[in-house]
Amino acid sequence: MSYERVVEHHRDRHAPLFTSIPEAERYERKYTVSHPVPAGNYPPRAYDGLTETWFESWEDHDAFFASENYRTLVNPDEARFINMKSVAVMVTEEKEVI
Repeated sequence: MSYERVVEHHRDRHAPLFTSIPEAERYERKYTVSHPVPAGNYPPRAYDGLTETWFESWEDHDAFFASENYRTLVNPDEARFINMKSVAVMVTEEKEVI
C-alpha cells in the first residue's frame, strides 16, 4: 500500500472507526494519529504513521483492548493498513517540563 493510502486509511477510516466505539469515550483520555511530512534537513521518514493513546490507568487500557467492540470492529481493520510485523510499541509516563 502506498504511503498516501496508508495515511488516508489511518486518518479518514481507522481513526473514526476507533473513536466510534463507546469504549473510546469511556476509557480513552487522548487519541491522536500523526504522519511524517518532509522537513528541511531532517532525514526521510522512518515510518508511515504514529498512533498515540492515553489512558488514566492500566485497568482502563486493559478494558479498552479487551472489549468486544475493539476486538471485533477495530482490531481487524488494523491489518488492512498496518504491517503488524513492523509495529513498534513504546509505553511511557509523561513528565511535563514546561
